[in-house]
Amino acid sequence: MIRRLLVANRGEIARRIFATCRLIGIETVAVYSDADADAPHVAEADYAVHLPGNAPTATYLRGDLIVAAARKTGADAVHPGYGFLAENADFAAAVADAGLTWVGPPAKVIQLMGSKIEAKARLGDAGVPILPTYLDPEQVTEFPVMVKASAGGGGRGMRIVREAESLAEAVASARREAAGAFGDGTVFCEKYVERARHVEVQIFADTHGNIVPFGERECSIQRRHQKLIEETPSPAVTPQMREDLCSAAVAATRAVGYVGAGTVEFLLTPDGEFYFLEMNTRLQVEHGVTECVSGVDLVQLQLLVAEGLPLRLTGSAPPIRGHAIEVRLCAEDPASAWMPATGTLHRFRVPEVTGEFRALSQPGLRLDSGVRDGSVIGVHYDSTLAKLIAWAPTRHEAARALASALTRSEIHGLATNRDLLVRVLRHQAYRSGDIDTGFLDRYTEVFAPLLSSVDAVRVSCLAAALAGAAARRADATVLHSLPSGWRNVPSGAQTTVYNGPAGPVEVGYRLHRTGDLASWWVRAVDPEELDLAGLGQAPVTNDHPAVAIVSAEPHRVVLDLAGIRLTFRVHRVGAASYVDSPEGSVTLAELPRFPEPAADLTDGSLLAPLPGAVSRVLVVPGQRVDAGELLMTLEAMKLEHPVHAPAAGVVTSIPVSAGAQVDTGTILAVLTPE
Repeated sequence: MIRRLLVANRGEIARRIFATCRLIGIETVAVYSDADADAPHVAEADYAVHLPGNAPTATYLRGDLIVAAARKTGADAVHPGYGFLAENADFAAAVADAGLTWVGPPAKVIQLMGSKIEAKARLGDAGVPILPTYLDPEQVTEFPVMVKASAGGGGRGMRIVREAESLAEAVASARREAAGAFGDGTVFCEKYVERARHVEVQIFADTHGNIVPFGERECSIQRRHQKLIEETPSPAVTPQMREDLCSAAVAATRAVGYVGAGTVEFLLTPDGEFYFLEMNTRLQVEHGVTECVSGVDLVQLQLLVAEGLPLRLTGSAPPIRGHAIEVRLCAEDPASAWMPATGTLHRFRVPEVTGEFRALSQPGLRLDSGVRDGSVIGVHYDSTLAKLIAWAPTRHEAARALASALTRSEIHGLATNRDLLVRVLRHQAYRSGDIDTGFLDRYTEVFAPLLSSVDAVRVSCLAAALAGAAARRADATVLHSLPSGWRNVPSGAQTTVYNGPAGPVEVGYRLHRTGDLASWWVRAVDPEELDLAGLGQAPVTNDHPAVAIVSAEPHRVVLDLAGIRLTFRVHRVGAASYVDSPEGSVTLAELPRFPEPAADLTDGSLLAPLPGAVSRVLVVPGQRVDAGELLMTLEAMKLEHPVHAPAAGVVTSIPVSAGAQVDTGTILAVLTPE
């Protein structure tokens, strides 16, 4: 029996495992880096051990330190979660050698399945369908192909190549990324299938020879080969196909002597054929949707199997109840080519959540998160904030509920992929089940922000200005009962300047003596002509929809727009105003009336788009480069980010070197255009 469990991970998955441990009476141990000292998973554990440092290689990838932490705290078992050491055979062996229970498959199975090349060979011999594979990239003669890392997962070390001229660079880039992420730069190529679906089968096996498949999950909505939306059951899988997929997954599981939770991933072609991709020897990120439709706690099942107990469920998959859809909410900046975003999460609220880290017993929303209000998202780990799952009797109902909850969520302080997720869930092609791994490339309209209406942006700006005025009035020591800007004779307008989604805007309004709006406007300001001290001199116009103030409080503004009432929730943090309404969300930064002079940048300066480490510098001062040429790469949040020349020219200077840590806005290079 497991008495005390150490989770060799962080964030959402650590909290998820702790939730089950509390339910069944197992004590918990957390490990944490410097950056995670105040993280929720640390506070929720019964015991916690510090791993000095921040880099994964110094903390969560140090198997020796984690085994020592287990011994120090008296833990008798280790659960790896997913990511980090979850599929590290040496770590699994070290845990077992230390006399601890390993919650996962045997080390020899992890080692075999950890190499996609060896896994393909073994399972091909077992009769599982395999795509044409090239171990040596020089053997590739037909395109397109997918370059893939032999180790690891999560979309890292993967590149689509459509012509021979691009193969060498794609292979080199994939090798670097794989080596940095998994410590193994081995790559191979396999045939790339257009319009294919990514479908996987959740399996469980015990030490008594029982194997149970839990049906399939559809994971085709991907960007940069990383899953964004997962669901079960797949809208493309028929009962017969489900039976065939599950049979192939069971055959793969039996062929390698698997024990515990695992996932067999397949590529499903448009004509209904499927091929083995890889086997993940761990619990998957998207396991929650399977829990919702099966009613089974998969983490609890992992622990029972690790204790040597037989599976209570044997034979065919448990019946599917309804439909579950999961989205991965990530800190990413759509305005900066979807670079990972860093900073403080000032507010994180999802409405009407009916369960956390647990399968739902009735239709509703489940939230699995590793963050809370005030969490700091840094550069050391991945950008996932949370997973939100909707379970409903039908796919249509689940998609609608999930999109609505995302729209009404308050996510303040960081740019996220929330709008993209909502657009996909509401897209007609998604609703009809017409999806594949190229969905986002084909339907680029899903990348548009939700708050796209000009009038919606304008009234959100107005609401922010009115809330700011209400806050100042509430803080006033005298005459705080009078409306902001009130005069007993007609006077000038109240004005505020914000930096908004499309650049600086000036918000102006004038009140009647009753406190209602006499007139208002929101106008764009050219940054090059921005003179904050002189603003407010523009003529007052009223060419926007008629608006009346129903109420204006520091955190809530209600406006009447031509007979339609609309409520705006306004959250102010310093100079930032986060405005949420049924129309969408907008972030506004109030600009000071008398700003400090900014330092001038040298013409042609290329700035770091996000904090990270300079991994490679490929040019030297004085070198001529072409437009689009790769100058250097940054490493942040486990990914490699290229820095390309925006135009042809000559490199004037390179003020950074490989290995240097840089912040957002750091000058990386200076280029003199031709």
